[in-house]
Amino acid sequence: MEIYADPITVNCRKVIAGLKLMGVPYELKKVDYFKAEQKSDGYVAINPNAALPAMRDGGLTLWESNAILCYAADKYGKTQYYPTDLAKRADVNRWLFWECGTWFPSAYIFLVENCVKPLLGGAADSAVIDKELANFHKLAGILDTQLAKTAYLSGDSVTIADIAVASPIHLHGWQKLPLQMHPNLRRWLVERIEPLPCWRDSMVYEGFTLENNAA
Repeated sequence: MEIYADPITVNCRKVIAGLKLMGVPYELKKVDYFKAEQKSDGYVAINPNAALPAMRDGGLTLWESNAILCYAADKYGKTQYYPTDLAKRADVNRWLFWECGTWFPSAYIFLVENCVKPLLGGAADSAVIDKELANFHKLAGILDTQLAKTAYLSGDSVTIADIAVASPIHLHGWQKLPLQMHPNLRRWLVERIEPLPCWRDSMVYEGFTLENNAA
């Protein structure tokens, strides 16, 4: 299984952390996001969206990070992370679809404004952040309510849904996300997700580096 990715991006880190969580073997094919290698002819032949990540496994080429995690879980029988029980799988799928369609776009605004723009020499646009705040709090409140009832999003054990939903807020401090109003969400992220070996092993630090320069 070849994974074309740059672990500094949200969806690439999601796939790397998810595969590490499940113990699925893979070969990383680095595609440098900041050098725009995802727009090269060679990569576009793999993923015509010119977006990261993508996967090749034998004759199968697949893009979309959540689809890659689902495929890997099924191929290697990782049912503890992606259940085969109909109701339990539907619940995990619900969070996977919600993450990519609803949660990611909101959290991404904070990532762009507070991380990417300053990194490239610009400044955050407070008006853009202010416009998104109400929606972010609504969505974070949905997670907070769920995580008041269960240790993880789909019950008492971690699944690929947790990795998917945590990924858009993986730089929450640098993103300046207002998580203090959502204590269950923050506790889940800081006390349950961040200590996971798969999360620590795929950590991205300030400045979009894989090295902790402050250490």
